[in-house]
Amino acid sequence: VQLQASGGGSVQVGDSLRLSCAASELTFSDAYMGWFRQALGKERELVAAAMWSSGVTVYADSVKGRFTISRDNAKNTVYLQMNSLKPEDTAVYYCAAGAKWITSRYDINYWGKGTQVTVSS
Repeated sequence: VQLQASGGGSVQVGDSLRLSCAASELTFSDAYMGWFRQALGKERELVAAAMWSSGVTVYADSVKGRFTISRDNAKNTVYLQMNSLKPEDTAVYYCAAGAKWITSRYDINYWGKGTQVTVSS
């Protein structure tokens, strides 16, 4: 399984970004997928997770109402739409996939390479 994340960048407070994660060799429709982030000096934290088969999604409290996880089955791609970005959203963002419902990094079997998001005030 390979996960290729992209879409990071440097933006201003209040801007939007959309991260993409292309998955290969993964049964996409049955996968549990998520986005994590790791800020400098902090632990990697779950930002959003989804179980496509049931349509269930979950978000960290800090991003609820601002971030949305979604997918494109035809492209085997998962997205993280990030709106109203704040400086505290600055981190390296990682796409991840697991074989069960994702609640923490310990539920992950596959990690993509991170993509940097920097939000400046």
